[in-house]
Amino acid sequence: MTEITGGPDVVGGDGDLLAVPVLADLTWGPGADVVAEAFGDWIEEYLERKDFSGKVGQVVGFPGGDLPYGEVMLIGLGDEVDLETLRRAAGTLGSKAMPYPKIVTTLHAVEIDGAAEAVVTGFLLGAYRFDSYKSEPKESKNVELVLAGGAEDAGIESAQQLAAAVGLARDLVNEPAISTPPVVLARRAADAMPDSVTVEIIDESDAADRGFGGLLAVNAGADNPARLVILRYEPDSADKSLVFVGKGIVFDSGGLSIKPASFMEEMKTDMAGAAAVFGAMKAIAEKGLDVSIVGITPLTENMTGGSALRPGDVFTAYNGKTVEVLNTDAEGRLILADGLSLAAEMEPDLIVDIATLTGAAKVALGVNIAAVFGNDEDALDSVEAAAKYAGEKVWRMPLESEYRPTLDSPIADIKNIGDRYGGTIYAALFLKEFVGDNAWVHVDIAGPARASKAEHYITKGGTGFGVRTLVALAEQVSSAAVPISRTILA
Repeated sequence: MTEITGGPDVVGGDGDLLAVPVLADLTWGPGADVVAEAFGDWIEEYLERKDFSGKVGQVVGFPGGDLPYGEVMLIGLGDEVDLETLRRAAGTLGSKAMPYPKIVTTLHAVEIDGAAEAVVTGFLLGAYRFDSYKSEPKESKNVELVLAGGAEDAGIESAQQLAAAVGLARDLVNEPAISTPPVVLARRAADAMPDSVTVEIIDESDAADRGFGGLLAVNAGADNPARLVILRYEPDSADKSLVFVGKGIVFDSGGLSIKPASFMEEMKTDMAGAAAVFGAMKAIAEKGLDVSIVGITPLTENMTGGSALRPGDVFTAYNGKTVEVLNTDAEGRLILADGLSLAAEMEPDLIVDIATLTGAAKVALGVNIAAVFGNDEDALDSVEAAAKYAGEKVWRMPLESEYRPTLDSPIADIKNIGDRYGGTIYAALFLKEFVGDNAWVHVDIAGPARASKAEHYITKGGTGFGVRTLVALAEQVSSAAVPISRTILA
């Protein structure tokens, strides 16, 4: 584990790698001026040959020369610098950290409130690795990150808590589905929680007694029994309440409406919503935020066993609504129906569900942006502001009421699919039936939950998308003082 501390300024320090920022048009950022002075005219000639001008994402390295650093890395920040720019720059540094025992940086010294926390978060996320199944994993030599000139310990600790929470979500998503059946996933989530979180795990028998019909319907074709996990963080002083509901399909074969084989290859990711809730609950509790949070995660596989849910079957959800299932591969909304119904009973200030729900969301927005829907303008504004602050991209979509009649069933209260086009909207309209009169926001993370390539602080595989937004939302509700946007011009 990398130790992160404040330290002396660039002139008074030393290390294996010094990483300093450069803004657009070779405008030296904090510490880069020291490097430029040490190397004289040579550095500008060298950077010109390398076509390095300080644009966002540019990175160049060279030996440290007479400086007390083995190597120097210049990281471009461009002409507009905000917290996300710093996170990404630090993520790039973290992704290259393995060979360097001691790294010193001044990225945090860019004059933006929260810079140190953003830099530490980005660095740790960029340095993340999942190599549990490698027979000979490559060990990182990096044991220390020094923030030259110092930084507040509170910002460093907060960043470490957030990065660890995202790391938990990434780990759970990256695990093979065979290693995380619902029973195991529920226990791992419980074990990860601090003492301030109480954990209730509902087994298949209790689920039947309590009427969680959607969860049991989807689970009917699986050998591994379902679980529903309820996490409660409820400080005595809190006067605001949130409920997070995360989709936990541990593996999705499509059920009897079976997917093509190639579509199943990444279906261990279908519990990324639940993983995001687990991570967020962990971080919120560790930060001691003054807001009451309940996390609800229905967990099951969607398999093709002999007793599997059939197209045309009808089940009764937790809130008493009957659902006709015409496509068993539209199963996430069925377990969320139970989770949202339970959340609605609690009458919180806001319900947020997060789910890898529809491939149509990827068609509409690509793989880097989550779709958001909701029934309350203020709630949508709050989630969008939290996502922007956290650096996670979301886009508001229409909850089109004129489409709702398409979900009418001739034999039940509602059916689980609509027309061929607009699948993301139909899924959101279906979920709306289970939230009652509560303010509610739905976040479809089918695209950004998994990355096909590494980039800045994003590593290939599970991304942990949503953890940072949920935590920022809780911070916003707790303090009503979370800044929405911080931008400076270079």
